[in-house]
Amino acid sequence: MDAHSYNAALTELRTVRDEIKKARATLTKLEADRDQRIAQLAAYGKAKAERIAPAAGLSVADIVALAPALAPENLTAVETAPAPAAPAADDTPAEATPEPAPQTAAPVPPTAGKRPSPAAPPAQASGPADPAQDRTEAQDAPRKLPSIPEGPAGDAWFTHTPKLVSQSPNFTQQARSTVFLDTDTGVLVHRQQTHHLDLGDASVAAILTAVFHVLPEGVERIYITAGDPWHRDADRYPYLRDAVAAWLNAPTPGWRTDTGRGRDRMAGHFVHARNPVGRYQRENGEDHVEIRSVGEWFDVDQADPATVRDAFVLLWQALRRHWSDAVIMGSPSQTGRDLWTRTIPQRGQHADGFPVLSEELRGLLHATAGQGRNELLTPPRVPEQLPQLVEYDRTFAYAKHTWKSPVGTPRRITAATFAAWSEKEQQRALYGSGRWQVRVTVPDTWNHVGLLPAPAPGDRAWHYPASPGTTFTTWAGGPEIHTALANPIQPWKIEILDGILWDDGKPLDDWAKKLKETWTNLSAQAHFQGDAQQARAAHLASRAVRSILLYGIGAFAQRPRMVTGTTPRTMERDVPPDAEIIGFNDELITWQKPTGFSRDPNAHPEWAAAIWSGARAALLTQRHRDDNTHAGALHTPAGTVVAFRTDALYLTQPQNWPHHHQPGDYLLKGHLNQPVTAPTTEEELLTLRDAGRTALTQNGGGA
Repeated sequence: MDAHSYNAALTELRTVRDEIKKARATLTKLEADRDQRIAQLAAYGKAKAERIAPAAGLSVADIVALAPALAPENLTAVETAPAPAAPAADDTPAEATPEPAPQTAAPVPPTAGKRPSPAAPPAQASGPADPAQDRTEAQDAPRKLPSIPEGPAGDAWFTHTPKLVSQSPNFTQQARSTVFLDTDTGVLVHRQQTHHLDLGDASVAAILTAVFHVLPEGVERIYITAGDPWHRDADRYPYLRDAVAAWLNAPTPGWRTDTGRGRDRMAGHFVHARNPVGRYQRENGEDHVEIRSVGEWFDVDQADPATVRDAFVLLWQALRRHWSDAVIMGSPSQTGRDLWTRTIPQRGQHADGFPVLSEELRGLLHATAGQGRNELLTPPRVPEQLPQLVEYDRTFAYAKHTWKSPVGTPRRITAATFAAWSEKEQQRALYGSGRWQVRVTVPDTWNHVGLLPAPAPGDRAWHYPASPGTTFTTWAGGPEIHTALANPIQPWKIEILDGILWDDGKPLDDWAKKLKETWTNLSAQAHFQGDAQQARAAHLASRAVRSILLYGIGAFAQRPRMVTGTTPRTMERDVPPDAEIIGFNDELITWQKPTGFSRDPNAHPEWAAAIWSGARAALLTQRHRDDNTHAGALHTPAGTVVAFRTDALYLTQPQNWPHHHQPGDYLLKGHLNQPVTAPTTEEELLTLRDAGRTALTQNGGGA
């Protein structure tokens, strides 16, 4: 680029800038017009928020925030986000809160009294409320985690769901006829054959027509290896999910959305920005087919469809060495849970299976047990200019934390019960399988990273307070509580408010050991295989094993189900009243709604929560017995931790941590050995991460 073209490009950029300003002004005007029309509609005596919401492209909660008079009688304060009013006087006398015991260095929390009543919110000054301001304040307000109700109401949670038990299956999964398709090149691989397809606009209709033309005998699963056809029209939509939903729901002559069959309860489409699933069936036939992204399993990284197919063949062969009836299902999470059920003992202590917790406890775990730690530390917590950036990633991390899991009927451990225990009993409980509601205080002289997750503004968002003297209330697992009390720098003050304690068991141990052996064998094949394509396939297969364990654990968490549907614009009154509008065009309204927890016999969020807690604690400190040393963020100087990203640490100094290719070991993954500007956004961090990995590879390091 010369000076002339540079100046011309600047002129064009200014033009784009001005057009953006105009578009924003137009958008602001349209939104103001919309809000005014909503207010006018709300004045109608029979107006309903659930009728106005789809017409406005907003959720019911948004409509209520703009027009509080439309709030249904049963809508809670959290949903409507009204201005707080002066509280009524409490009819019951306040209980005195005992003075907490002084902080000690021993890994035993101080005695905790009963929780005080929450402080009364201040009365708001009279005057008209600004709905937009109300919404902003509601979004910025700290999220409060739920608690177990006091007395018999809370005690009733500590049971299992009747007639819902994980048991060993008495059937064999049926394999699906599968093909692998690159929608950029049109290359389709089926068994040992390669076909070249004309996919036209790469719509669902075009893909199904082309595939079933060359394979009339039928296909049940189409893995997209490259091309991401669901993003073809992304520039026409404000969000990727909208583009994906439109692609999945576009007209497909001769086909309709699948409604499920036999033991496979999967039906309908799964709208995901990156890895969606489309499920279809013939209108006048028995053919069922699903279109999926192979990105659920691993990052293809430019591998062709034939190599991807070889990876799945190697994966199946490796799994068969441990499970004679192993079948690769559509996703790693489905595969992981199916393989786990085939390790449930048929004799002995757990021959009757593993019962599922009450829905109340599952809901509590869903709301209070976050997954991986993702935190970016920005200046002034780190220097504006980093001397270097080093990435360490814990190899196959979750496999390190499956050796012990909660089993049996959970027990409630109140603050009073915990305080009455001896020091030895308290230590045993904190080392056991438990979840604890705690009040945490950061030491006054603390100068390192935060240790425990705390609720942050936003849905299921977490942050890690580290400012000296900060006090917060949260839920955490035993490994994290133990780390806070017995870390190598300084013990934190922990007060036990409530707790859930299980017996220790090994429900995942056999499953995880088999997957670890499979991963080890495939990793060795990738390293020693002489054929480049087969070595690449073995590496991808080893990554698929990691996904089976990782997403299999996530599947145990069982989040509330979300159902996605579409309704013609001409029938918008048929949109379910509790649905959230996630997209719309001239013809269809796309919505989603929660349906609560399904009766899933393999729902065990207590297992997922325990593993996630152990993994977060290991990011802070982890002992290597054979090397008589420790690794983790707390074993680095203060101010050198730049970021946590699930299983990875980003530091400003390299560390001499042992790596023996075992699960949980810290692997040097990237290294920028020169000063760089400290990242302030996730995008900047990922850019530096990619540069660091490239630099390390070019210098002959890395895995």
